[in-house]
Order: sequence, then structure tokens, then C-alpha cells
Amino acid sequence: MATSDQLLNLLSRHIGKGNGIGVKQLAEQLGTPERHVRTLVSDLRDEGHAICGTPKHGYYIAATSEELTQTCEFLRNRAMLSLGLEAKLRRIPLPDLLGQLHLPT
Repeated sequence: MATSDQLLNLLSRHIGKGNGIGVKQLAEQLGTPERHVRTLVSDLRDEGHAICGTPKHGYYIAATSEELTQTCEFLRNRAMLSLGLEAKLRRIPLPDLLGQLHLPT
């Protein structure tokens, strides 16, 4: 299986939104499943690497703070959609669910 270092090395050739690469191409170049590429991206983000990505632009390393901000907004919106679905499944208002996330345990 490919490593996060191998992915970071490959992404070092994809700096900036205009140079993004799709997960399918990354998986092919690394010889690993697409799901593993996504896991490696998460690992790199956990380590603080500015790995950006959207379905439209693919994955890339942020060239500007604006690109990083756009990716953070994309991730936040995606998370909010998931939380909205959870609220509907639980049949509680989203603000109540969000409030519960802030309660000390």
C-alpha cells in the first residue's frame, strides 16, 4: 500500500487549484485503491499539510491562503450537510443537535 509520504511527494507536483489531480489518477499513479488515497489525504491533513481538494479541481497543495480558505469552507459545508441529515434522522432541529455538540461530557 502507498504511504502518506509517497502521496505528499506526488502532490508536491500539484501546487495550486489549477494543477489539481483527481483521486482516480492519484490511485493509479500510487497503485492503491481510491479509498486508500482519501485516507492518506486525511492523514496528511491531520499532520497539518495544506492539502486542498474538491470534486471539480481534484487534490492539490494550497498555493495561497485563499485556496486553503476555500477548501475549509467546502469541508465545513459538507460537514453541515451531514449534520443536517443527522438532525432529520433524529427528528430534532439542527440548532439543538449543534447545541448538543457543545455540551461538556
